Amino acid sequence: MILAEADWRPLADAHAHAVDALAAGHLARRRRGEKHPVEDFLWTYYSHRPGQLRRWHPGPGVVLEGASDHAGWRYYRPSTGPGAGAGGAEVDLAAYRAERGDTVAFVRRLVAATSDRPAQWSCFGLHEWAMVYRTTPEQVRHVGWPLRLGHAATDAVVESHQLRCTHFDAFRFFTPDAVGRNSLAPTRATQVALEQPGCLHATMDLYKWAHKLTPGIPTSLVMDALALAREARALDMRAAPYDLAPLGVEPIRIETPEGKASYVAEQRRIAERGDRLRGRLVAACDALLDGDAGRQLRWTGVAGGSENSSQT
Repeated sequence: MILAEADWRPLADAHAHAVDALAAGHLARRRRGEKHPVEDFLWTYYSHRPGQLRRWHPGPGVVLEGASDHAGWRYYRPSTGPGAGAGGAEVDLAAYRAERGDTVAFVRRLVAATSDRPAQWSCFGLHEWAMVYRTTPEQVRHVGWPLRLGHAATDAVVESHQLRCTHFDAFRFFTPDAVGRNSLAPTRATQVALEQPGCLHATMDLYKWAHKLTPGIPTSLVMDALALAREARALDMRAAPYDLAPLGVEPIRIETPEGKASYVAEQRRIAERGDRLRGRLVAACDALLDGDAGRQLRWTGVAGGSENSSQT
C-alpha cells in the first residue's frame, strides 16, 4: 500500500493532537509537582512517554510518500520499490524482525494464552486493598489520600476475603502481611501460565505490549489499547480503598454485595473489549512472525480499523 503525503499527514497530525490532549493534564500536574492517582498511572507506571506516543505509524507494508524524515527513525528505511515515489519511507521489516522477533513471539504467546484461559470474576479488585494491608497513613502507595473505611476496617475487609490475584505486577506490590493471604504466588516466570482475561491489570498491559510492538503494528491499535487501559484504571481505582471523592471518583464499594455485583458487571464489559483487542494483537503478531505483514492491515486498519477512531 502506498499512501500519498496528502493522505497520511492529516492522520499523523490528528494522532499527535489526540495524544497531546490525553497527556495535557498529566504534564501540567507534573510541572506543578502534583499527582493524580487515577489519571497519571499509565504515564508513570509504563515507560511510554507522551513524546514517543505522538509518533504515528501505519505498520509494515505501507509506503509513506514524502516521508524522507522517517527514514532516520528506528526500524524505518527509504522506500525504493516500484511506484514508491521520491522521498518514500516504510518500516524495515527485516531489521525489525531481527531485533524484535523474540519480543513479538513472547507477546503473542502471553496474549494468546491469556485469551484461551477462563476469566475469573472473584477478585473484586482487592489487589489495591492488599497493597495497603496493615500499613500506616505514611506507608500507603498513594500517600495523602485517606482510606474510605480507615485502616482497621480496610484490614478487616482483606481478612474477610480470599485474595485471588493472578497478576505478578500487581502481586509484587502486596504488603508482606498480604502476600501469604493470596491463593497464588505469581512470579515473572509464571506470567504466561497464570494471566487471565478478567484481570484489569492484564487488560491495562495490552497498552504496554502494543506500544512495545511499534512500529511493527499500526498506531491505531496502540491507541485503542490506551483507551481501554484508561477505562480499566478508572475501574481499578473506583474499587480501591481510597477516598478519592475530591477528584470526582465515585467509589464502587466492593465490601458490599451490591458493590461486588457492580464491579463484576464493569469487569465483564472491559474483559469483552479486551478479548477483541487481544485478537487483533495476536493477528498482528502472526503477521509479523510469518512474513505477511500486509495482512495485519485487514485486522487493524491504517485509518478505519480503530475502535476509537476519534483518537487516531
